[in-house]
Amino acid sequence: MPVDNETKTQPVLVTGASGYIAGWIINYLLEAGFTVHATVRDPSKQASVAHLLKMAEKGIGTLKLFKADLLTQGSFSEAMQGCGVVMHTASPFVLDGFIDANEALVRPAVEGTANVLNTVNECASVTRVVLTSSVAAIYGDNKDILALPSGVFTEEHWNTTSSVNHNPYQYSKVAAEREAWRIQGQQSRWDMVTINPSMVFGPSLTSGSQSASIDTLVQMGDGRLRTGVPKLLLGVVDVREVAQAHLLAAFSPTAKGRYILSADELSMLNIAKILRTKYGSFYPFPRMEAPTFIVWAFGPLMGPITRDFIRRNVGLPLKFDNRRSRELGVQYRPVEQTFIEHFQQVIDDGLLKKKK
Repeated sequence: MPVDNETKTQPVLVTGASGYIAGWIINYLLEAGFTVHATVRDPSKQASVAHLLKMAEKGIGTLKLFKADLLTQGSFSEAMQGCGVVMHTASPFVLDGFIDANEALVRPAVEGTANVLNTVNECASVTRVVLTSSVAAIYGDNKDILALPSGVFTEEHWNTTSSVNHNPYQYSKVAAEREAWRIQGQQSRWDMVTINPSMVFGPSLTSGSQSASIDTLVQMGDGRLRTGVPKLLLGVVDVREVAQAHLLAAFSPTAKGRYILSADELSMLNIAKILRTKYGSFYPFPRMEAPTFIVWAFGPLMGPITRDFIRRNVGLPLKFDNRRSRELGVQYRPVEQTFIEHFQQVIDDGLLKKKK
């Protein structure tokens, strides 16, 4: 998007700079000529920052790395000085393997958001915050849509069904966004826009990325789902659209409130069909949906999928209204392009080998 030169005189702060979405945000900001203040937990860790430094060499903007931690009070102060816009993307992303969900997910998300926004309150140069939230702050399970007369999730909806004991990741997202709006509402100097993406796919700017979307693609291709996939609908969106939405939200004078970012709703079988059109002779993609009673019987044996999740999600509808994001200026690419490019990166990164 075109940005006037006066806007570019102030740096833009991007928290969680080593993340999947943040990488593309920083890439676009540098291409547009901005000075980017990027926070990471350890700027000396090459695995986290090498791709950012490579971007800075190619872009016309300037990159400055800063050390900051979500739970260290005041650690974002230095990076924020002089910035006009703060893009807060940093948040814990752990779906399983933890013992204490509150400590692993909820507390870092909520207290980290409060830490950043309390620093915004102390930094007179900041006039807008763009918060990376999620559709997880809008709904918890597909079942939630059955309570809506319209049958469509919009920005007006909030996730009221998740808790620290049920869908703790989703709960961390809604708790953090609610805390953000609470803090923003206590003052009038800076405004806030939230970006609420559905499940994010598309190529990463680093080969070190880990995400639920990558795990989904690997399982599609390695044969674990050969016998069939659950009848499960997912909202999907390309990471590049999510990143562009952050820039549009930051620099569009009329941007306000929440924006759902979702290109389409696809079943897992739809995703498999897209991948099979290009890679079908090399990988054992699933060709059918497993009956729900089979998923119920064997799903919990295959990983972190519980019968409670199956009951609340499998075989149920899902629909998002993305009109506000289109009005903001987001242009969605075909989902086929997103999945093929992302799967090719999974292959290139050595996460899958050809299976004939």
